[in-house]
Amino acid sequence: MVEKHEKHYEDTELYRLRHSTAHVLAQAVMEMFPDETQIAIGPPIKDGFYYDFDLPRSLTPEDLRKLEKRMRQIIAGHHEFVRTFTTVKEAQKQFSDQKYKLEIIQDLFLRYENATTEQPEISFYTHDTFTDLCRGPHLEHTGQINPSGLKLLSVAGAYWRGDESNTMLQRIYGTAWSSADDLKGYLWKLEEAKKRDHRKLGAQLQLFHFSADVGSGLPMFTPKGETVRHLMESYVRDLQTRYGYKHVWTGHLVKEDLYKKSGHYQNYRAAMFPPMIDENITFRLKPMNCPSHMTLFKEMGRHSYRELPLRFAEFATLYRYEKSGELTGLTRVRSLTQDDAHIFCAPTQIESEFGLALQLIQDVLRRYHFSNYRVRLSLRGDGDKYLQDDEKWQRAESALRSALDASGITYYSETGEAAFYGPKADFMAQDVLGREWQLSTIQVDFIQPARLGLTYIGEDGQEHTPVVLHRAVTGSTERFLGVLIEHYDGAFPVWLAPVQAVIIPITDRHLDYCQKLHNNLQAHGLRTEIDTSNDRMNAKIRKAQSQRIPFMLIAGDREQQSNHISVRLRSGEELKSQTLEQFLALTQEAMASGK
Repeated sequence: MVEKHEKHYEDTELYRLRHSTAHVLAQAVMEMFPDETQIAIGPPIKDGFYYDFDLPRSLTPEDLRKLEKRMRQIIAGHHEFVRTFTTVKEAQKQFSDQKYKLEIIQDLFLRYENATTEQPEISFYTHDTFTDLCRGPHLEHTGQINPSGLKLLSVAGAYWRGDESNTMLQRIYGTAWSSADDLKGYLWKLEEAKKRDHRKLGAQLQLFHFSADVGSGLPMFTPKGETVRHLMESYVRDLQTRYGYKHVWTGHLVKEDLYKKSGHYQNYRAAMFPPMIDENITFRLKPMNCPSHMTLFKEMGRHSYRELPLRFAEFATLYRYEKSGELTGLTRVRSLTQDDAHIFCAPTQIESEFGLALQLIQDVLRRYHFSNYRVRLSLRGDGDKYLQDDEKWQRAESALRSALDASGITYYSETGEAAFYGPKADFMAQDVLGREWQLSTIQVDFIQPARLGLTYIGEDGQEHTPVVLHRAVTGSTERFLGVLIEHYDGAFPVWLAPVQAVIIPITDRHLDYCQKLHNNLQAHGLRTEIDTSNDRMNAKIRKAQSQRIPFMLIAGDREQQSNHISVRLRSGEELKSQTLEQFLALTQEAMASGK
C-alpha cells in the first residue's frame, strides 16, 4: 500500500497560528471603529489568513500599518484563547448587534433543527476584549504568535458569502509564520511571483492579448503566442499517437438533451453559456468533451472486446461561463483548449490503462521540468452534487486505488474533490517558486457510460458496459501556458521558444550576410528573426534579452569575412565565434536535452 496519510493543514501549528492571528486582527479593527464594525468571517487560508469586515469607510495602506502595530501590542499581552459553549439563544444575545454573525447562528440552528431534538451547542473563543463565534482550533495564548512573523498584505472587496447580490465587504489579507526568516522567504516569493506574472510577461513577450471589443476571458494569441501553443499541442499529440491514442474531432455545439442524459446539465449548468434555440432544438456551446466522445463511440457501431481499449483524444475548444470577477489572465478563461482523452476499456483493463496514462503524464511533466509533484486521490464527499449510484462509486474508487497501488506511486486522499461522476487522480505539481498547480488528471467513470447506453460484446457473447477513463495531461493549453510562463520566467526552453535566435547586424552593410544566415537557419528548422531596427547593437542585445530569446547571433565585418557568427546567450554569457554547423549542433543539443 503506497497511500500516504498526510497531515491536514487544519491539524498543523501554522493553521492554529494563522487562525489566532485572524482573531487578533478582528480585535484591532473593532478598536479602530468601535461602534461601527460588522465582523463576518476570518479563516486561515494557504500561506496566511483573511478577515471580512463591513466598515464605515474604505481602509488605506496607513490603516494597515496602524492595525499591524496594534496587533503586536495585543500579542504582547499573552491573552489566553478561551473556548466556551452556549445555546443558540445565548449566542444570538451575545451578537445581537452583529448581523452577519446572527445569520451564521441562524444557519447553524436550521442545519441541526431536523437532525436532532436538542438545541445545537454554539462555540465561542475569547481573548482579551474580543469574542468570536468560532469552532477553533487556536493557540493557547496570543504570546505564541511571533510578531516578527506577521504581515498584513492587502485589502480587497469580497461579497458576503460570495454572492454578488449581497453587501460588498472589505477583506484584509495577512500572513503569519513561525519565524521572521519564514516570513522573509514568503515575501520574497510574493515579489518574485509579481515579476513572473504571466499577464505582464505575456504582454512583454508579445504572446497574447485580451480586448474589451472581443470580451472578457477570451484570449487572442499573437503569431509568437500561437507558435508556442502549436508546439505544446504538437508535442502532446505526437506523444499520444505513440501511446496508441486516436485523435477525433467533435465540434463546438451540442444539443442540450445530451447533457441531461449524461448528468452534466443538472450538475454543471451554471458553468454553461446560455442556450441557443433553433427550430425548437436547444443547443449549448460545448463545456466538456466526455458526452461527445461517448456518443461518438456509440455511433461507430457495435464494439467487440477485441477493440478495447479504445483511446480517443481531442484538442477541443471548450466554453465555460466563468464569472467575470473570477477571470485571471490565461489561468481562468471562458474559452479554453483542452488536451482531453477518453479511454474505453473493460474493467479488467483499468489497471494497465491507468499505468499507461500515468507513464504518458510523467513523460510530459518531465519534459516541462516539473519534477516535484504529488498525486491526490480525489474522492466523493457529502452532498447532492455527485451522481447517486453507490455501487458504481465504490467500484470506481476501489479500481482507482488498486491502479494507484499497482503503479507504485505515492499518493494521498482528499474527500470532496471528486468529479461529480467519479473519483480521480490529480497531479499537483510545484513550480520553481514552490506554488502548487493541479495539472494532469486521470478519472475513473462507471456511471456516464451506463447513462448514455454504451456497450461492447464481451468474450461471453453478451453486452457489457465499458468503463471510461477521463484523462488530461496539461489540462487546458491556455492555463498550462500561463503556468509555464511563470515557471520559466518567460525563458522557454529552446525547443519551445517562439523565437530561438535573433540575428543582430552591427551595421546596415551586414544585412545581406544576416539575411543569408536567417535563410540558412530557417531551412534547418530554426525559428529566427533579424533585428533591422535603427537601435545600436547593445540596445538590440538588451531588447533580445528582455524578450528571453535563447540565442543572439551578432554579425559584423569579422564574422562576415570568416563566415562565422558570434553567439551570445540570454544569460549574458558570450560563446566563442562559431561556424554555422557548430551553432546548429549547439541548438540541436539544447533541444534534445530540453534546456
